[in-house]
Amino acid sequence: MAGSKRSKLKKALSPPFGKTPEPEQTMDDDALMDDLMNQLDSRNKTVQSESAAVLTEIKINKVADTPPPAASPPSQKQDSKSRHRARMERKAAAIVEQQAPSNPEQDEQLQREAAEEERAIRRICDEHGLEMFEINPDGHCLFSAIADQLALLHIIPAKNATYANARAAAAAYMLAHPNDFMPFLPSEGGEDGVGSTSDTGVMSSAAFERYCATMRDTGAWGGEPEIMALCSAYNITINVVQGGARSIVPHKPLKSPGDGGKVAWISYHRRMYGLGEHYNSLRPRPTFSETVKSVFAIGSPQR
Repeated sequence: MAGSKRSKLKKALSPPFGKTPEPEQTMDDDALMDDLMNQLDSRNKTVQSESAAVLTEIKINKVADTPPPAASPPSQKQDSKSRHRARMERKAAAIVEQQAPSNPEQDEQLQREAAEEERAIRRICDEHGLEMFEINPDGHCLFSAIADQLALLHIIPAKNATYANARAAAAAYMLAHPNDFMPFLPSEGGEDGVGSTSDTGVMSSAAFERYCATMRDTGAWGGEPEIMALCSAYNITINVVQGGARSIVPHKPLKSPGDGGKVAWISYHRRMYGLGEHYNSLRPRPTFSETVKSVFAIGSPQR
């Protein structure tokens, strides 16, 4: 089962057929491991278990394909990255070991929920003239989806519409407005984590700075705080389309009631790809005339 999940991940993270991959899109097992390791600390149990299963399979395959190393001198030490990897690999193996056997009835229920969720989101898309633009499920999906919207709204150049820039903008806004975010963020290691909260029960300044650095520099999953930070940083409304009773959740800037008349649309999926939470970008659907022009442009001979 892990093999199919790994293949699904690597397929989703690969460039479309016929397109030359850019450096950022190339993903070997090492890069995939780095991204998956970032998900082992996710509070979403499904994300944890899926990532752990793929990590464990990669580790097993590497051990099987690698000849035994020569003996190292006793004084030789691992670098910090190697030690970190070893710890995370042990954690992944422990998570996999704790997982209960697959439940066919539960799997079928999850598939039904995923299909129902997709129908609900596509219904909203039809009502608002939108179409889904799928974002890679690589841990950066929220930031990539909003970056795509910022480019569509001509707020940033297309070449700057990357998850890295969106992460940096969210972290910078949060650091500049700590009082708007610290009371609502989860503490490190839970509410009783050492040094995670101040005497008032609010996340400490040091922990908040670490949280922002993690959001800026790693593949940690973003959520509600980061959406609020980005709509405030760019002074726009971000509409999140999802399944359930509340199908459209608008997010407006914290400091300004106005949104400049610009609205970004993204979709939130709880079941997509079987990897837990995921975000996609919702782009305006091309008009009939635009479609016709596109068809003729493709068919026109080169001059």
